[in-house]
Amino acid sequence: MDELGDLVDVTTLAVALIGVGGTLGGTLGGAVLSQRVTREQNQRADRERAEDRHDRAQEARRDLYARLNTTARAYRVAARDAVRAAERGESVEPAVLDTAKEAWSEQYSLAQMALPKNVHQIASTLNRALGVGYSVVKQLPSSPDPDGSYDRAKAWFSGPLSDGVYLLRVTLRHDLGVEVEPDFEHTRTRMLTALDSERRNLERLLASEQTQAARSD
Repeated sequence: MDELGDLVDVTTLAVALIGVGGTLGGTLGGAVLSQRVTREQNQRADRERAEDRHDRAQEARRDLYARLNTTARAYRVAARDAVRAAERGESVEPAVLDTAKEAWSEQYSLAQMALPKNVHQIASTLNRALGVGYSVVKQLPSSPDPDGSYDRAKAWFSGPLSDGVYLLRVTLRHDLGVEVEPDFEHTRTRMLTALDSERRNLERLLASEQTQAARSD
């Protein structure tokens, strides 16, 4: 009977231990599962926040690029129209060109802080070319050769500078992934070099005319 009692006690203890072990195992297993679920939820939330930041950054970049493209085109058109109006003998409202110039300058200044290196190179070169174009318009009234100066100005705004504005637009679209050309780098380098060369030539001509005008005074 004592042996039977001992066996019952051992069995009871074993059952109790199994019950406790099962309870602990279930508790630990639940805790591990809960931690895993929480970790996955946190990772998903991190991914969603990262995607949201990326989307907002892309939207801000698209807005910046759109404004940069728009003001560059408006600046060129305002300068070109001023040349055509002056050639026809019409009064030219300087505020129109100056406003376009200031709008571009503002957007260019903002863009300098955000543009990738290759895009900034294009914008910087175009900025110098637009500045020379502004000088072309301002020097027309005092030019020693009005007809030649008008022809030169029209050629500049419809040729090299027009190509420069186009190059900026294509570069911005390429950077956004909207318009990807297989031979883009070659085209970009060729057009950039041509614009910079034409701009330097025009600067030398303007400087020479200024010197002649100063001597004649």
